[in-house]
Amino acid sequence: MLPDFEVCRNEYGKYSIELTDEMYKKFDLYADFLVEYNKNVNLTAITEPKEILVKHFIDSCLILKHIDIPINSTIIDIGTGAGFPSVPLKIMRPDLKITLLDSLAKRIVFLQKLCEKISIDAECIHGRAEDFAKLSKYREKFDFSCARAVAKLSVLSEYCIPFVKKDGCFISMKGPSESTKDSESAIKLLGAEIKSIHGYTLGDDIRNIVEIRKISQTPTKYPRNSSQIKKKPL
Repeated sequence: MLPDFEVCRNEYGKYSIELTDEMYKKFDLYADFLVEYNKNVNLTAITEPKEILVKHFIDSCLILKHIDIPINSTIIDIGTGAGFPSVPLKIMRPDLKITLLDSLAKRIVFLQKLCEKISIDAECIHGRAEDFAKLSKYREKFDFSCARAVAKLSVLSEYCIPFVKKDGCFISMKGPSESTKDSESAIKLLGAEIKSIHGYTLGDDIRNIVEIRKISQTPTKYPRNSSQIKKKPL
């Protein structure tokens, strides 16, 4: 499915990321299964092998270039969809403990089958972030939360920051068009602050990884329910 190993290794090498043969085999299985499953369940608009490699896999892995993620860290991926960015991170870093959360049951079934197919461990949860963020098992229990969604940063922050423990981090993958200034007050209200904005180029696209550090406990009233969040963003 993917281009051959040497081509893929060279593509990763452009970003100073080492791709091993074992990693390549998992990514190749991932791409093949994604495209096949996508025929029946809408998971991605990107189905061309080289685009999957760059826009899904390498883009996800670039988090490891910009964020210091310690050994055995716990990560929850909010609205993970087809598993981006956390499944590629797990392939690159098997020590990471990942939790995949999505509101669509069909996607969770895909992810469960995918994890079995490529032999990785992950907790796959069908549910809404605003519900699970209020449960003691998940609230402020993770070293990192992450999201690659297109929603405004203030909205994503309300969904994602409550999962992160103090001194942990919410990683938001964003395009260049949104100003983080507009979300600073919301992030502060949720007990966090923007630590860094890591800009990078992916092909012809400019992207940002926003690193948001948790500095205090999130007030218990957050996250609100989804209709309140949409109607009146922080």
